Amino acid sequence: MYSTNYYDTFIQVADDCPVTAADVPPVKGDNKSIANIQFDMMAHHPYEFTSDDVVFEAYALKNNISGAEKQAAREQYFSKGQACLRASTLAKRYGWGIHSNAEGKVAIYGLGSDEYEQYSHNKQLKQLKAMRSKKA
Repeated sequence: MYSTNYYDTFIQVADDCPVTAADVPPVKGDNKSIANIQFDMMAHHPYEFTSDDVVFEAYALKNNISGAEKQAAREQYFSKGQACLRASTLAKRYGWGIHSNAEGKVAIYGLGSDEYEQYSHNKQLKQLKAMRSKKA
C-alpha cells in the first residue's frame, strides 16, 4: 500500500502561486471541485483527517463511490502511487499551506496569515514546497 501522508511537515505554497493571500476555491455550478472538497475537509475539520483521507475522499466523491464500495475502492486506489497534497491546487493556485502534525493529520493555513508565517519558519517541521504549476 502506498501513502500520501506526511508527518511533522509544512507544505508551503508553490513558488509560482499567483496569489499573495489565500483564496477560497470558488464553487462552479452544482458540483464541487477536488479543491473545494479538500478545502472543506481541511479548513472545517482541522487535524481530523490524514492526507490519505483527504485525497481519497475527494476521489471517492468525484467518482460517486460510497458505502460498501468505499473500503475496497480505497485499497485499490492506494495499491499504486497517488499524487500527494503537494500537487493540490490549494497550495499551487489558491495560497494555502498544509500542515501535517506528528500523527499525519492535516490542516490548512492561508498565505499571509500569522499561522502560515509561524509554520513556514518552524525549524522543527520538514519544509516542502508545493509543486510548481509550470516548468521553470
